Amino acid sequence: MADKKIVIRSGLDRIRYVLAFEALLLLFLAPAIAFVFDKETADTAALTLILAAKAMIINMIYNYFFDKFDAKRGVVPTERTGGQRVMHAIGLEIALTATSLPIVTWWLDIAIWQALAMDALVMAFIVFYTMGFTWVYDRVFPVTQPEDDVFVSGEAA
Repeated sequence: MADKKIVIRSGLDRIRYVLAFEALLLLFLAPAIAFVFDKETADTAALTLILAAKAMIINMIYNYFFDKFDAKRGVVPTERTGGQRVMHAIGLEIALTATSLPIVTWWLDIAIWQALAMDALVMAFIVFYTMGFTWVYDRVFPVTQPEDDVFVSGEAA
Protein backbone atom coordinates (compact mmCIF):
# COMPACT_ATOMS: atom_id res chain seq x y z
CA MET A 1 0.00 0.00 0.00
CA ALA A 2 2.86 2.43 0.74
CA ASP A 3 3.85 2.35 -2.95
CA LYS A 4 0.44 3.61 -4.11
CA LYS A 5 0.09 7.30 -4.81
CA ILE A 6 -2.72 8.77 -2.75
CA VAL A 7 -4.74 11.77 -3.84
CA ILE A 8 -4.72 14.53 -1.19
CA ARG A 9 -6.55 17.84 -0.85
CA SER A 10 -6.02 20.63 -3.37
CA GLY A 11 -4.81 24.09 -2.45
CA LEU A 12 -8.32 25.56 -2.87
CA ASP A 13 -9.77 22.85 -0.66
CA ARG A 14 -7.17 23.68 2.00
CA ILE A 15 -8.15 27.34 1.85
CA ARG A 16 -11.85 26.44 2.32
CA TYR A 17 -10.92 24.20 5.26
CA VAL A 18 -8.83 26.86 7.00
CA LEU A 19 -11.36 29.66 6.51
CA ALA A 20 -14.22 27.55 7.88
CA PHE A 21 -12.05 26.24 10.73
CA GLU A 22 -10.93 29.68 11.86
CA ALA A 23 -14.28 31.46 11.42
CA LEU A 24 -16.10 28.99 13.64
CA LEU A 25 -13.28 28.98 16.18
CA LEU A 26 -13.32 32.79 16.42
CA LEU A 27 -17.00 32.72 17.30
CA PHE A 28 -16.13 30.60 20.33
CA LEU A 29 -12.88 32.16 21.51
CA ALA A 30 -13.19 35.97 21.31
CA PRO A 31 -16.08 36.26 23.80
CA ALA A 32 -14.58 33.62 26.12
CA ILE A 33 -11.20 35.37 26.32
CA ALA A 34 -12.88 38.75 26.89
CA PHE A 35 -14.89 37.29 29.76
CA VAL A 36 -11.98 35.49 31.45
CA PHE A 37 -9.54 38.43 31.31
CA ASP A 38 -12.14 41.16 31.80
CA LYS A 39 -11.14 42.83 28.54
CA GLU A 40 -13.22 44.52 25.90
CA THR A 41 -14.60 42.09 23.37
CA ALA A 42 -13.33 44.36 20.58
CA ASP A 43 -9.77 43.98 21.94
CA THR A 44 -9.97 40.22 22.18
CA ALA A 45 -11.67 40.03 18.79
CA ALA A 46 -8.74 41.96 17.26
CA LEU A 47 -6.29 39.63 19.00
CA THR A 48 -8.13 36.54 17.82
CA LEU A 49 -8.21 37.89 14.25
CA ILE A 50 -4.44 38.39 14.31
CA LEU A 51 -3.92 34.95 15.81
CA ALA A 52 -6.34 33.48 13.27
CA ALA A 53 -4.45 34.99 10.34
CA LYS A 54 -1.22 33.55 11.71
CA ALA A 55 -2.92 30.24 12.43
CA MET A 56 -4.36 29.99 8.92
CA ILE A 57 -0.92 30.24 7.40
CA ILE A 58 0.57 27.72 9.82
CA ASN A 59 -2.48 25.45 9.47
CA MET A 60 -2.19 25.27 5.69
CA ILE A 61 1.55 24.58 5.78
CA TYR A 62 1.24 22.04 8.60
CA ASN A 63 -1.66 20.16 6.96
CA TYR A 64 0.09 20.05 3.59
CA PHE A 65 3.20 18.46 5.08
CA PHE A 66 1.21 16.14 7.37
CA ASP A 67 -0.83 14.94 4.36
CA LYS A 68 2.38 14.35 2.40
CA PHE A 69 3.79 12.43 5.38
CA ASP A 70 0.63 10.29 5.51
CA ALA A 71 0.65 9.67 1.76
CA LYS A 72 4.28 8.49 1.87
CA ARG A 73 3.23 5.96 4.51
CA GLY A 74 0.26 4.82 2.40
CA VAL A 75 -2.32 6.53 4.62
CA VAL A 76 -5.23 8.33 2.94
CA PRO A 77 -5.40 11.63 4.89
CA THR A 78 -9.20 11.75 4.93
CA GLU A 79 -9.30 8.22 6.35
CA ARG A 80 -7.03 8.70 9.36
CA THR A 81 -7.61 6.56 12.40
CA GLY A 82 -8.53 8.11 15.73
CA GLY A 83 -4.92 7.86 16.91
CA GLN A 84 -3.64 9.50 13.74
CA ARG A 85 -6.15 12.33 14.21
CA VAL A 86 -4.98 12.82 17.81
CA MET A 87 -1.34 13.06 16.67
CA HIS A 88 -2.34 15.49 13.88
CA ALA A 89 -4.26 17.75 16.27
CA ILE A 90 -1.58 17.74 19.00
CA GLY A 91 1.18 18.52 16.50
CA LEU A 92 -0.77 21.44 15.10
CA GLU A 93 -1.40 22.85 18.56
CA ILE A 94 2.28 22.67 19.48
CA ALA A 95 3.17 24.67 16.36
CA LEU A 96 0.44 27.21 17.05
CA THR A 97 1.34 27.64 20.73
CA ALA A 98 5.01 28.25 19.99
CA THR A 99 4.07 31.09 17.64
CA SER A 100 1.15 32.54 19.62
CA LEU A 101 2.44 32.79 23.18
CA PRO A 102 4.58 35.91 22.68
CA ILE A 103 1.73 37.70 20.90
CA VAL A 104 -0.84 36.86 23.60
CA THR A 105 1.46 37.90 26.45
CA TRP A 106 2.14 41.27 24.85
CA TRP A 107 -1.39 41.99 23.57
CA LEU A 108 -3.26 41.22 26.77
CA ASP A 109 -0.46 42.61 28.97
CA ILE A 110 -0.49 39.52 31.14
CA ALA A 111 2.19 37.48 32.85
CA ILE A 112 3.70 34.57 30.98
CA TRP A 113 2.14 32.12 33.46
CA GLN A 114 -1.32 33.58 32.72
CA ALA A 115 -0.71 33.27 29.00
CA LEU A 116 0.45 29.69 29.49
CA ALA A 117 -2.60 28.85 31.61
CA MET A 118 -4.91 30.42 29.03
CA ASP A 119 -3.09 28.63 26.25
CA ALA A 120 -3.38 25.29 28.03
CA LEU A 121 -7.14 25.69 28.35
CA VAL A 122 -7.52 26.95 24.81
CA MET A 123 -5.25 24.18 23.51
CA ALA A 124 -7.26 21.48 25.27
CA PHE A 125 -10.42 22.87 23.70
CA ILE A 126 -8.84 23.22 20.26
CA VAL A 127 -7.44 19.67 20.22
CA PHE A 128 -10.98 18.33 20.51
CA TYR A 129 -12.33 21.04 18.22
CA THR A 130 -9.70 20.17 15.57
CA MET A 131 -10.46 16.47 15.75
CA GLY A 132 -14.20 17.05 15.52
CA PHE A 133 -14.05 19.76 12.87
CA THR A 134 -11.65 17.81 10.66
CA TRP A 135 -13.69 14.63 10.99
CA VAL A 136 -16.87 16.47 9.95
CA TYR A 137 -15.03 18.30 7.15
CA ASP A 138 -13.62 15.00 5.82
CA ARG A 139 -17.15 13.57 5.73
CA VAL A 140 -18.69 16.64 4.06
CA PHE A 141 -15.79 17.17 1.60
CA PRO A 142 -14.11 13.78 1.07
CA VAL A 143 -11.15 13.39 -1.27
CA THR A 144 -12.15 10.48 -3.45
CA GLN A 145 -9.53 7.99 -4.46
CA PRO A 146 -9.60 6.37 -7.91
CA GLU A 147 -11.13 2.89 -7.89
CA ASP A 148 -8.42 1.25 -9.99
CA ASP A 149 -4.65 1.16 -9.68
CA VAL A 150 -4.20 4.15 -11.97
CA PHE A 151 -3.55 7.12 -9.74
CA VAL A 152 -3.21 10.72 -10.80
CA SER A 153 -0.62 13.08 -9.36
CA GLY A 154 -0.25 13.36 -5.61
CA GLU A 155 -2.90 16.08 -5.34
CA ALA A 156 -6.63 16.22 -6.04
CA ALA A 157 -7.80 18.61 -8.72
